[in-house]
Order: sequence, then structure tokens, then C-alpha cells
Amino acid sequence: MIMLIVLGVFAVTAVGGIRLRQRNLIYQNREKALQEAIAEEEARAEEIKALEAYTKTKKYVEDVAKDKLGLVYEDEIIFKSKD
Repeated sequence: MIMLIVLGVFAVTAVGGIRLRQRNLIYQNREKALQEAIAEEEARAEEIKALEAYTKTKKYVEDVAKDKLGLVYEDEIIFKSKD
């Protein structure tokens, strides 16, 4: 009778250990995916900071004025193609 109880306890702990290992593996995979997402977001944040710094420059203002508004300096010569 004692042997059956010991075997029962052993079986319960073995099954519990297997379930814990499976959960641990799932959590490790989730952690890895989250770490990758964090790295991507940090890289994106750096790009946004660089863009923010660029938008505060005179070069950015000139580029926007040329591209979107079609403005040029008075002494600048523009060549247009015949399309």
C-alpha cells in the first residue's frame, strides 16, 4: 500500500514537472519574441530621433519648399525636361 502511495506521488510530481517544463519553454519563446520586438522599437525610436533632428535643420526646410511648394532661390537656375 505504501509503495502505491509513493508511486502515485512520484507520478503526480513527474506530470507536474513535465507541465512546468512546457510552460517554461513557452515563456522562453515569448520572452525571445518580446526582446526582438523591443530591439525593433528601439531602432525605430532612433530613426525617429534622427528624423526629428533633420526636420529642425535649414536643409529640411529647403527640401520641403522645393519639393512641395516649388520654391527656388532667386539666383538658382532650373532646367525642366520636355516631356
